[in-house]
Amino acid sequence: MQKFNNQHSTMIKMRTIRTLLLSLFIGAMMLVQAQNKLDKKVLMTIADEKVTVKEFIDVYSKNNVNDEVIDKKSLEEYLDLYINFKLKVKEAENLKMDTAAAFKKELEGYRKQLAKPYFTNDEVSEALLEEAYQRKLMDVRASHILLRLEKDAAPSDTLAVYNRALELRKRIKAGEDFAAVAVEASEDPSARDREEIVGKQSFRPGNKGDLGYFSVFDMVYPFENGAYTTPVGEVSMPIRSDFGYHLIKVQDRSPAIGTMEVAHIYLSLPPQATDSLTTAKAEKIQRIYTEIEQGTPFEEAVKAYSEDRGSAQRDGKLSKFTANRIVPEFVETIKTMEVGDISEPVKTLYGFHIIKLIGLEKPADFEAEKTKLSERLAKDSRAQKSEEAVITQIQKDAGFKTYDKNLQSFIASLDSSFNTGNWQATDATDNSLVLFKLGKKTFNTADFIAYIMQKQNKQEYNDPARYAYKLYNEFVKQSSLDYEDSMLEEKYPEFAMLMEEYHDGILLFDLMDKEVWSKAIKDSVGLEKFYDQNKQNYLWNNRVSATIYTINKEEDVDKVAQILRNTEVNEAVLAALEQDSIRSVRIKKGKYEKGDNNYVDMINWEVGLSDALKSNVDKTTVFVRIHELLPPQPKELDEARGIITSDYQTALERQWVESLRAKYPVTIDSAVFEKVKANY
Repeated sequence: MQKFNNQHSTMIKMRTIRTLLLSLFIGAMMLVQAQNKLDKKVLMTIADEKVTVKEFIDVYSKNNVNDEVIDKKSLEEYLDLYINFKLKVKEAENLKMDTAAAFKKELEGYRKQLAKPYFTNDEVSEALLEEAYQRKLMDVRASHILLRLEKDAAPSDTLAVYNRALELRKRIKAGEDFAAVAVEASEDPSARDREEIVGKQSFRPGNKGDLGYFSVFDMVYPFENGAYTTPVGEVSMPIRSDFGYHLIKVQDRSPAIGTMEVAHIYLSLPPQATDSLTTAKAEKIQRIYTEIEQGTPFEEAVKAYSEDRGSAQRDGKLSKFTANRIVPEFVETIKTMEVGDISEPVKTLYGFHIIKLIGLEKPADFEAEKTKLSERLAKDSRAQKSEEAVITQIQKDAGFKTYDKNLQSFIASLDSSFNTGNWQATDATDNSLVLFKLGKKTFNTADFIAYIMQKQNKQEYNDPARYAYKLYNEFVKQSSLDYEDSMLEEKYPEFAMLMEEYHDGILLFDLMDKEVWSKAIKDSVGLEKFYDQNKQNYLWNNRVSATIYTINKEEDVDKVAQILRNTEVNEAVLAALEQDSIRSVRIKKGKYEKGDNNYVDMINWEVGLSDALKSNVDKTTVFVRIHELLPPQPKELDEARGIITSDYQTALERQWVESLRAKYPVTIDSAVFEKVKANY
């Protein structure tokens, strides 16, 4: 029985809680509905333009930067400011200032900047940023074999080059040396020796495909991907870039060395040096290294032996560099060193070096590197991945639908003249074929033809159909972006509100400058009249007319004090100082209020000469002579032109607003405003 009573009691409590929660939910829903209903009500009409409660509160909330609680007084004050603002904008629109070319250009510039975030996929961008940072932490050394291929090559040509790359990879995987195959087959001319042509070019040894060390953004993105994802010692599958197909062999992947600062001792070696010369240079660099080991300062050895005369004048120092800016032997050596170390002799393509590591600047943490990486990312081809994701989403949201048969029919009508760059549609061209749809907008062959007329250029070695498909894909991409751009105000109310703010703000600035700011500055007659009517508002406080005598030499203080006690007129003081050849006194006469000068503030304001005042900062001594006590009096116009001009601008604005209120009717629904004050 007790168990039943407990269960019964629990059930009653649960029903009570459920009833209470339901009541709260219904009450909250009713409150939200009431609020939504109020938001839609018209609060005021300004020059026939209706303003809803929501419009007014949204603007108020955005400008209420201190997040203060909205109270009745502040709402009433802001209502007046809002009306004045809207009246000024209305006047600007009536003056057609929003149709001016300069206004349209400025607003469009702001719109482009404000629209950018809507054309970026944040998830993709963040992933690319994180990927770029992780790659910045690693240096890669890789070799490649390039088989060139036009960016827009035909599928048959693309397949042929791809198969050639596969055959080369099979040979390497079967045991052939990558460097030897690169010299034989790579279409990157740097892989092979450049022979000497007397009087035209010198001999240059080939790199056999070795690109040295590099990091993020140093290579085109597809190549970078291949280099960072292929295991060390392995050869990648053919990788497509705008240059063609690459086979990449990764030789090393190690923690990033960052920015290096080194000095070196250098002995040059010609590209085709004989064995005897190479041996002689090797022995010499070893002797130099032995001298350093035995105590000869590195800097002295630089001056005595280095053949890099430019750096020798700087104790062997080179400009700071990163791994991609130096031969790989340098990087590999420095990766084993600590700051201050001096390396054993190192042979490179250019000769022999002894390296001293002066400093290393490793990559910083993600937050410190983020801004620079974002800037590089925005300019890099990988940024297209974010744009591609955006375009995919735009097309999905808009119900993108293509009509492939119509496109094929149009492209089939093209002949070789399409590649001249001067193609024109003929009477036989069907302009009405629908190619695709985005939302309610239809794009037909006429739209595509208009795009072709703008973008076409000569394609001497391209297939007309392939070139047409390339232009079509670009047209679809641009049309998708333009479509989304045209829908921004409709899809995103916050963007529409922001654009309205910029629209009104630019108009307001231009009109305020015309009616108030520049007008007050140019209207000298009006300014003087305003000053004459209000000069009692610009009074000096109690002041003194005084001269400050600053003496810089202690030995002159007594002599100067005697002159000042005997002579009150500054001209006579100057003559006496000149007669005694005293050059250590600086004299400054002026009118001073409290706070204008420390020394004037330190003395009693009585006519006469003060006692000596010692500086707490330097060894100067100061005397102050008060000539006259000046009662409060109006400032001259030039003495307070800044504040007077500002007040005149305020007066002009007040008069102007009064005229606007007389010109444009303003009505406020008092009952609605009372509800606003009560609800908010």
